[in-house]
Amino acid sequence: MNRNDVTEKIIDTKVNQGLKWEDIAKAVGLSKEWVTAGCLGQMTFNAAQAATLAGIFSLTEEETRWLQVVPYKGSLPTAVPTDPLIYRWYEIVSVYGSTIKELIHEEFGDGIMSAIDFSMDIQREPHANGDRVQVLLSGKFLPYKSS
Repeated sequence: MNRNDVTEKIIDTKVNQGLKWEDIAKAVGLSKEWVTAGCLGQMTFNAAQAATLAGIFSLTEEETRWLQVVPYKGSLPTAVPTDPLIYRWYEIVSVYGSTIKELIHEEFGDGIMSAIDFSMDIQREPHANGDRVQVLLSGKFLPYKSS
C-alpha cells in the first residue's frame, strides 16, 4: 500500500459514484482546488479532514493514514507534460514566464511568489464565443534577503 494506491482508489470511487470535487471540498471545509490537489496526492490532510474523506471514499484506517503523510510533490511523469491541457500550462509558462517574472520584479523587487502561502480559484466564465477558463493564482511575495 502506498499514497498512489490511495489516490487511485479515490479517483475510482469518485468516478463510480459520480462525485464532484466541489461537493467533496464542501464536506471537508476547504477549497475545491486544495482538496483536489490533496486527493490527487499533492497535499497533506489533518486527521479530521482525512476522516471526512475516509467516509466519502470508504477508506480503510491504513488508507486514511496515507492521506496524512507529507507527499513527494510534483505529479508530472515527464519533464515536458504530454497531457494536452497540462501542456498548455507549460506553454503559457514557456511563452509568458519571462514576462510574468519581469512584471513581478518591477512591481515587488527581487524575489519569488510563494506556492506555499498560495491560493487558486478556477471558475467558468460565460462568453459569447465559447466559455472561458478563469484561473486566479495568488501567492505571497517573498523577497530575497541581502544579508
